Amino acid sequence: MKRFLQLLVVALPLLWGAEDVAAQHKGHYHHKGDKHTMVAMGKDVNQYGLEVSTVPLKAEAQDGFLVLYNKAADYRIWFDVRVQTDGAVFFGESDGADPIGDGVSLRRARFAVKGQLREDWYGELDVDFANGVLELKDAYMRYDGLENFAIQVGNFKENFSMQVNTTSRYLQFIERPMATAFAPSRHLGMQINYNRPAFWATAGIFFQPIEDAEVRANVEDNNKDYGRGPGHSWTGKVVVRPLYEMDEGSLHIGFSASYRTPKADMSPSKWGSARISSRNATNINRKKYLDTGNINDVNFEMMMTAELAGHWKGLRWEAAYLADNVHVEGKTEASSTKHFYGIYAQAGYLLFGGRQNYDSGGAKYTRITPGRDWGDVEVCARFDRLDLDSQSIYGGAANAWTAGVNYYVNPNIKMMVNYQYVKNNKYANGNGKLLVGYNAEGTPTTNPAEVDSSKGFSGVGYSMLSCRFEVNF
Repeated sequence: MKRFLQLLVVALPLLWGAEDVAAQHKGHYHHKGDKHTMVAMGKDVNQYGLEVSTVPLKAEAQDGFLVLYNKAADYRIWFDVRVQTDGAVFFGESDGADPIGDGVSLRRARFAVKGQLREDWYGELDVDFANGVLELKDAYMRYDGLENFAIQVGNFKENFSMQVNTTSRYLQFIERPMATAFAPSRHLGMQINYNRPAFWATAGIFFQPIEDAEVRANVEDNNKDYGRGPGHSWTGKVVVRPLYEMDEGSLHIGFSASYRTPKADMSPSKWGSARISSRNATNINRKKYLDTGNINDVNFEMMMTAELAGHWKGLRWEAAYLADNVHVEGKTEASSTKHFYGIYAQAGYLLFGGRQNYDSGGAKYTRITPGRDWGDVEVCARFDRLDLDSQSIYGGAANAWTAGVNYYVNPNIKMMVNYQYVKNNKYANGNGKLLVGYNAEGTPTTNPAEVDSSKGFSGVGYSMLSCRFEVNF
């Protein structure tokens, strides 16, 4: 009896301790697919004094990106940081043209937090601090609980152009082609995606952009002073992928359209107008030679694109035709439709056995797989054209030829060098601000109608040599 009492005295605290541990880490079963997994959940008190459930997380560096996760709990959060430092020199500009200044720039300084929140939910917040200016990029939530479907709400890129939707981490050239000047980017809205191996489609409604304080002030002023809504756009895209069963290749055939009413992000005095402008595929030369100015009395815009892309092992190519039809309703000027367009074709090849990769979920291209332990080298070439001349609108037109070399050191480090020659026509005067040739007296002029091509240049042409140093982690 004495021995029994001694054992009881020793065992009771252990039993109580075990019961306490079990209460704190009481597990629950989580069902995913046909498997049941045990998730060890604890209890804690948050900063507001409320009891909350807790799960342990593992930390990993996945190809240099910090990831915190618990697979059993369907929870994963990671950071996405991107810094791109650019430099460019310009030479060979036409005699008599406005001088072009060389420069360096912090093109992007991005910080994003992304999370897979339980089995069917995803969220993302992405901001840019480039050159000390804060700008909101992606901020949205997504539901993936319906088979083959995804529903997304917030501020994000419209699915219109493959080139625009490809993240800047995986671009083959330092800047996107001029032809994407009227391809819509990030706007506040809602979108639904449908994804199957051979077919991909998306449709959404979008409103004003969410960028900076100036844009927000314009939206509020239009609403407060004039009772104007934000404007809206309907954007849809379909992609066919006939070679989806190929392991080392792909073929992407895409068509998209976007119906767009005037947005409230413009100042109240310019509401109801549209303006299309573009730099010559460079961010350091701040001159926008191509500029339609404000086109008044716009009823709506109808944008469309057709794109063809593919890859085979280390070769990747892409081409597209983009158009913007601006419908003018005729209050202060005659009713008409202005037709603007752009085209580009580009290709890149990995020299040391690397492989190009297609992202079927996003219908775009993603990170390469290098062919060597030290990385890989890609050589690229591109032609692009943007034409903003239509009827009474002379925004200018330009052709650009670009060659590039990309060195992929590892998943986190990338270096790029581009050479580009661009030729603008005589109407590309930056909406009347830039010199485009000599007049009959031999004096430089900004007026295309006065240009005498026999006296010298007609439209600005120049060369650019640029580089980028990029780190992702």
